[in-house]
Amino acid sequence: MLPSMFSPDAPADRVAEFAAGIRASYRPSGFRTMARASAEADLRAVLPTVDVPTTILHGEADTRAPREVAEALHAAIPGSRLTVLAGVGHVSCVEAPERFTGELRAFLDRRG
Repeated sequence: MLPSMFSPDAPADRVAEFAAGIRASYRPSGFRTMARASAEADLRAVLPTVDVPTTILHGEADTRAPREVAEALHAAIPGSRLTVLAGVGHVSCVEAPERFTGELRAFLDRRG
């Protein structure tokens, strides 16, 4: 699971820290519940009803949720904004926290 969360160029220290956090809090029953809920949930019909400012930050090297997934979310959520973060994977907030936070702050600043 962990290798597919990051790009091949992810900083080793950030990957190790993320892995340690997962190991420290991992509960098999909780993971199974989360995986089942994710597999069973299909919220595509709800997306067009989202009526709040929405930004989608997608890691260019994300193999868990390919760019097509981000583009589908963007197309379905009215007025949403899609930003692709170059060179990072699924957990871009861990892999490139400065860029992730910068994009999030810019989005929030535009909202006032």
